[in-house]
Amino acid sequence: MKTTLDVPDQVLRKAKAAAAVRNETLSDFVTAAIEARLVDTSTHDRFGWKSLFGLARPSDVAAVDRIVSRDLEPVDRAWSAGVPPAPAGRLGRP
Repeated sequence: MKTTLDVPDQVLRKAKAAAAVRNETLSDFVTAAIEARLVDTSTHDRFGWKSLFGLARPSDVAAVDRIVSRDLEPVDRAWSAGVPPAPAGRLGRP
């Protein structure tokens, strides 16, 4: 369906450039952008903020969550207890 939209010049220039980089038509790019905004809200509820980053596969999100939990939750607990953060290079595991 054809339609007319009012889009700020700067936004339209960025959209055209992004579409060109992806080797897409502007129409295809805008359609994909609208579809991304219309994603079922249950996806956002299930995966929280992570669902906003390219609708990552749940298995990939889980893997990142495990790493973040492993490396950052001890820091959060220490911070909450008033313990200074560890010096750089001491976080994480080899």
